[in-house]
Amino acid sequence: MNAPTASCAAAWALRRALLLALFGGLLVACEAENQDLQAWMALQHREAKPRVQSLAAPKKFEPVPYANTGQVDPFSSQKLIVAIKQPAAQANSLLSSEANRRKQPLESLPLDAMSMVGSVNKGGVAFALIKVDKQLYQVRLGDYLGPNFGRVTRVSETEIGLRELVQDAAGEWTERAVILQLQERAQEKAR
Repeated sequence: MNAPTASCAAAWALRRALLLALFGGLLVACEAENQDLQAWMALQHREAKPRVQSLAAPKKFEPVPYANTGQVDPFSSQKLIVAIKQPAAQANSLLSSEANRRKQPLESLPLDAMSMVGSVNKGGVAFALIKVDKQLYQVRLGDYLGPNFGRVTRVSETEIGLRELVQDAAGEWTERAVILQLQERAQEKAR
């Protein structure tokens, strides 16, 4: 029984040696392929030139001094005091005519709360129908709407033209044109 075991062990040793030789040969072949690949990568790396655009030189900042020594500094509290006193002294001609008249009921409501729902012609005079909180009002040329002294300048079947007086950023009163358009009912829009 010893002989077959010894021959079996010798066969296993021979098989193991053959397998090691085979795997060694494969590793050498793979290493040769890797060497070619590594050589090609090194060549590409040496030949590649990066294309980086150079940055533009920064522009030189030249500060401008505030040379208006005789005027009020724009960041001082005096500027605020001067701005408060000027509008009282300078009553704008646009506003002076509006300030002395009696207010109409629709001037106390914002234009967002109003919607034009129709128009009527009575005796040759065009009236627009305005709805505010489930109440209807008739408006004609010359009437006033909204808090910005909005005077009706045009009444048509589809819109009302207004001229409002508003203050700009400098505190001056200027005119602004506003249009209040006809609002269709939800049922008519669905059709």
